[in-house]
Amino acid sequence: MRNVGIVGTGAYLPEKVLTNADLEKIVETSDEWIVSRTGIKERHVAEEDVPLSDLCYQAAVRALEDARVTPEEVDLLIVATVTPDYAFPSTACLVADRLGTRKAAAFDLEAGCSGFIYAATVASQMIVSGLYRTALVVGADTLSKITNWEDRSTCVLFGDGAGAAVLRAVEDGYGFLGYDLGSDGSGGELLIMPAGGSRYPATVETVQQKKHTIHMAGNEVFKFAVRIMGDSAIRALERAGLTKGDLDLLIPHQANMRIVDAAVKRLGISPDKVVVNLDRYGNMSAASIPVAMDEAVRTGRVKYGDIVLTVGFGAGLTWGAIAMRWARKGGEA
Repeated sequence: MRNVGIVGTGAYLPEKVLTNADLEKIVETSDEWIVSRTGIKERHVAEEDVPLSDLCYQAAVRALEDARVTPEEVDLLIVATVTPDYAFPSTACLVADRLGTRKAAAFDLEAGCSGFIYAATVASQMIVSGLYRTALVVGADTLSKITNWEDRSTCVLFGDGAGAAVLRAVEDGYGFLGYDLGSDGSGGELLIMPAGGSRYPATVETVQQKKHTIHMAGNEVFKFAVRIMGDSAIRALERAGLTKGDLDLLIPHQANMRIVDAAVKRLGISPDKVVVNLDRYGNMSAASIPVAMDEAVRTGRVKYGDIVLTVGFGAGLTWGAIAMRWARKGGEA
């Protein structure tokens, strides 16, 4: 059995920034209302003519450079997203082509905001099996393109971005140590884009009724998230043979500050061990965790040998967590 870990990270955010003050001009809301309920102050949004694959490509290039890996060495590429360029072909294939990764297996994975954790878990097991050696995992979304900007309960929450990680075999005792993935499909309609699939194909009516945008039962999703974030985190730690006291850094999905605070309280850890950037980026769905991870790496918050825990939840409803011992040594993969 191989140990698999992250040997490089990268992230990319669109240049355009949408502040709470900007939103006050679009919908009936206020900076105070948004900050007090979510902790979000601003978010990045892609221009109308910028597809998701552009963000993925930029994050991927940075991750490969960080890992000192060439595109030709990548033999598995997974993009976790709910906002692909097209229904098909996969965004992963588009990114692989642009990178020059010609022979890699490439596919998209959809698990909402849990997407990066799901994709990293799948990639790690495919490396463990011996089938692949080098995996590039990208978590990316452009939720601004499926947001109803007249719905103040959702439009204040989301931002766009992409984060990427390179996975390879690492030394014994390091890398991914414990996983927890799960789902509850009975809550599927609590967070959904109703139209555009085979159940409700696009029609004039579905467009007029804004069924191609995010619909969320906020209170129900909040209650689910508060419970599952802590539960999933603890299960991943236990499966790694670790305790809450071993944790050096928590990288949670950046959805809502109250949800993050609840997870921190459940784990009983100090807030200074938690990576938080949602005030600047909002909820970037599958990009949330890898972007936060890249920031932690580049600011020196995560060091070789640290016990790091990622945990998130998303549409499906889904959840996931990975406990790992950080395997990357300083500036070397």
